[in-house]
Amino acid sequence: METKRYKDFPHFFKTLFHGRVQKLSIDGGFSCPNRDGKKGVGGCSYCNNESFNPNYCRAVNSITQQLEEGRSFFARKYIGQKYLAYFQAYSNTYAPLDELRRKYEEALNCQDVVGLVIGTRPDTITKEILDYIEELAQKYYVCIEYGIESVNDEVLQNINRGHVFAEAEEAIRMTANRGIKIGAHLIFGLPGETKESMIAGAIRLCNLPIDVLKLHQLQIIRDTRMADEYMQSPADFQLYTLEEYIDFVVDVIEHIRPDVYLERFVNQAPAEYLIAPKWGVKNFEFVAKLDKRLEELDTWQGKFYKSSIDKEI
Repeated sequence: METKRYKDFPHFFKTLFHGRVQKLSIDGGFSCPNRDGKKGVGGCSYCNNESFNPNYCRAVNSITQQLEEGRSFFARKYIGQKYLAYFQAYSNTYAPLDELRRKYEEALNCQDVVGLVIGTRPDTITKEILDYIEELAQKYYVCIEYGIESVNDEVLQNINRGHVFAEAEEAIRMTANRGIKIGAHLIFGLPGETKESMIAGAIRLCNLPIDVLKLHQLQIIRDTRMADEYMQSPADFQLYTLEEYIDFVVDVIEHIRPDVYLERFVNQAPAEYLIAPKWGVKNFEFVAKLDKRLEELDTWQGKFYKSSIDKEI
């Protein structure tokens, strides 16, 4: 029985599949329109894909090989589990439909793969692509995970995102009612944000027809433009302490739509890439601290949701 004070996505996942399902990250060899010159160069100012790709996730390997290596790694720990092919690196709908079809179906043909999670930008989706993914969703679990990062257009411009929030709204609405799970991702602490703007942004995003929300704190990662900006002027960045971030996440949970599943709250880049903040806490440790804080405050997801709608920006 679910005992969390919020809609816990891992619990939902286990119930849906009646067993353990592991995401296996894939680098499908895609790019992004703010990297290849279509909308800009250099990519998002905070992004270094090397900091979150596992060792087996390299585009020099075929999709089948990446999945087999990932499966071999996890099969030693868990017997009989199933897998989701997680197209994670860069924008995984940013290609002609024939290429997407070939890569997605290669993944689905791999042993023990029961579905897809497709990480992408909202400005790289089309009706044609969604029509095809809708067909897949009739046979498999499929989730499109949109990188939103912020609802603030000025913040999006400053991080070289290359799209505005209205494009995210349009993509989410286009995806709804197709049998495709819709995930959305926010980063808390980007320069130019305030506590109030980030809570209002989370409310606004969750009022769209999304199923799953993923959150994490801003991290300053080596070999990024943002790292250079941070080294030049650290005072321009308001990085959270661990306790500050826990309290902020509690505020977010209290104000968002109560039926949105929460998949993740933090991310911890490998030590060799991470400049700041250095919390030294794993995801399960953060979740335990968050659960304890929610209990101490006797609060829960959506506690202030109705009053929040009236204040939404």
